[in-house]
Amino acid sequence: MKDLLLITPPFTQLNTPYPATAYIKGFLNTRNISSYQIDLGIEVILELFSKDGIRKIFAEDTDINTLSENSQRIFSLRDEYVKTIDQVILFLQNQNPTLARQICSMNFLPEASRFNQLDDMEFAFGNMGLQDKAKHLATLYLEDISDYIVENIDSDFGFSRYAERLGKSANSFDELYSKISSEETFIDHITLKVLKEKLDIVKPKLVCFSVPFPGNLYSSFRCAKFIKENYPDIKTAMGGGFPNTELREIKDKRVFEFFDFITLDDGELPLELIINNEKLNSKDICQAEALEASYKRTFLIENEEVTYKNNSTKHDYKQAQVGTPDYSDLQLDKYISVIEIANPMHSLWSDGRWNKLTMAHGCYWGKCTFCDISLDYIRIYEPVSAKILVDRMEELIAKTGETGFHFVDEAAPPALMREVALEILRRNLVVTWWTNIRFEKSFTRDLCFLLKISGCVAVSGGLEVASDRLLKLIDKGVSVDQVARVTRNFTEAGIMVHAYLMYGYPTQTVQETIDSLEMVRQLFEMGILQSGFWHQFAMTAHSPVGINPEEYGVIPVKQEILFANNDIDFTDKTGIDHSKFSFGLKKSLFNYMHGINFEMPLQSWFDFKIPRTTIHPDYIHDCLLEDENFVFKPNSKVIFLEKNVITEDLIKTKGTSWELTRLIFHLKTNILKIELNKEKAHWLIKILKENSIESSKKLSLQQLKNQFEESFEDFELFWFSKPIQQLKENGIILIL
Repeated sequence: MKDLLLITPPFTQLNTPYPATAYIKGFLNTRNISSYQIDLGIEVILELFSKDGIRKIFAEDTDINTLSENSQRIFSLRDEYVKTIDQVILFLQNQNPTLARQICSMNFLPEASRFNQLDDMEFAFGNMGLQDKAKHLATLYLEDISDYIVENIDSDFGFSRYAERLGKSANSFDELYSKISSEETFIDHITLKVLKEKLDIVKPKLVCFSVPFPGNLYSSFRCAKFIKENYPDIKTAMGGGFPNTELREIKDKRVFEFFDFITLDDGELPLELIINNEKLNSKDICQAEALEASYKRTFLIENEEVTYKNNSTKHDYKQAQVGTPDYSDLQLDKYISVIEIANPMHSLWSDGRWNKLTMAHGCYWGKCTFCDISLDYIRIYEPVSAKILVDRMEELIAKTGETGFHFVDEAAPPALMREVALEILRRNLVVTWWTNIRFEKSFTRDLCFLLKISGCVAVSGGLEVASDRLLKLIDKGVSVDQVARVTRNFTEAGIMVHAYLMYGYPTQTVQETIDSLEMVRQLFEMGILQSGFWHQFAMTAHSPVGINPEEYGVIPVKQEILFANNDIDFTDKTGIDHSKFSFGLKKSLFNYMHGINFEMPLQSWFDFKIPRTTIHPDYIHDCLLEDENFVFKPNSKVIFLEKNVITEDLIKTKGTSWELTRLIFHLKTNILKIELNKEKAHWLIKILKENSIESSKKLSLQQLKNQFEESFEDFELFWFSKPIQQLKENGIILIL
């Protein structure tokens, strides 16, 4: 028996658990509150995509004559799907790698309409390894089955979302309530079967649903309904990303037929208070005392009305106090890796399992006008120390056996990224990690190199609209030329860069959309951007644009809010239909990501007339010409990565004789040899040893200069000499 059952309802990711319940379980451990967690999504998927599940799908009443041609083909090949499904799932769980050869033979998997795109994908996947190609083919195979399910079994099914349309900007609860009250679906039967098994084993007092996205909402209500009808003594609660953003103005009492509590923002303290209050109530204290119970950011029914209670005087826990995420109970070896599309960043999302951590609560910038910066999860910025973060990394490696980490920050702070990288290197950890950033100018060549050698493989950041006017209106705090230099620095360090791109921002003109596309084309052509994705601007209720729409030239469509409130319909005073650019922007980007068709006129991507770009064809190239190699910055920190050096003393003669010392550095991929004046060489060796990466102290450039000038003259001449430049270029000396 456990106090709590923590549930992520179907569906989020196939390859790794959504981290919210692991975060909460880690916190509950620090408070000695027992809990058990499940990812209902992966468990339902594995029940569905099994021999027994596939047989049940094809056993549903079906008139083959009414099926589409694609569904007829899948139904006709049903025995092949039943035969192959278990082995394919094992392969995608990395438990059956030898199956890759059979899959790639192209005569093993049954093929329906999803495989029609293979010809178009050949250039994108032509260089893939055998395992990745097999994963892509196996993914198409699963998507064919999914298409059959959507067409004939459950139209709301989706691998990473379920009945998503019911949760998206549902100002009224009516449609969702009707769906929950109607007959259970095929997917519901599987979901509730798994849920019942867990409830009977765990016997919780409180079931908490973490609902991150609209695509998790319907299943959470369906499960809560089942609990209320069959386990009336169990209390239910909802928290997570969806209620945090969408349910802040909830008024419909019917919601609380299913949930006793809905909490907002950080869930640790609200959940702890709910648990404490329930323990008090269970001790038969009088009702008057129970009503005085304190809550934190919690909706509940009081006096038959929806009531928001925030009467606790306790402060939220600091990030250092919430504990290490705990992934125990989750079936980590059962997640499946898929490769859906040829987008390198998307493969990070969907292929392989990642331990998820957060470097800092909230966003250190917190100004972007399209973002929900009025909400606490972004507005309140609180970093975690590098030591605590790397302690948590080591703890998670020990518990999960996984050394991959995804830092799920709004925007990871560059200074903290630097300290985490140094701490990883000091401990000699071998990890792989990636995160989301802002394209800050502080991401210098040297910092990017440091991040790379610590294990960073990718970053994603918002370029948004590649227009300096609109970036200023967005209050992004970056410019296009700055983004170009930063992406160049990451690329040269060997770190993949993904850019989030936006079109249709308020007041954006057609000319700015085309100029933005030209900027993106040049970034890819220069090879300093490897991945991207275009999003059409959406106005949210908690962003500066949503709060003050008139300042941005948009007119919101007002609706009564009884349930969800986030995405707001609006009309743009420019009158431009931005959606018509979607296909051309995405098609061109697909080509650019694969290094082709840069020479094609921008007009060729659109089937309607567009203006010529006003951007000079060498704009991005010229942004990269600035060189700061010979700028002296006294407050910069100097990092010495190599302390092991072989020395050879030499005497050179050219008219006169003088003593030199050759320093030999054996680097991972090359050998570097430099020659210095003997005394200066031995001074440098001493500095390398005293200030190695293992040292917690960091020497500033000014301090280094002072030490040098205790024995020699003209530090700048020494510092900018060719031998020292070679040490800097090879990463032996970093300036941060």
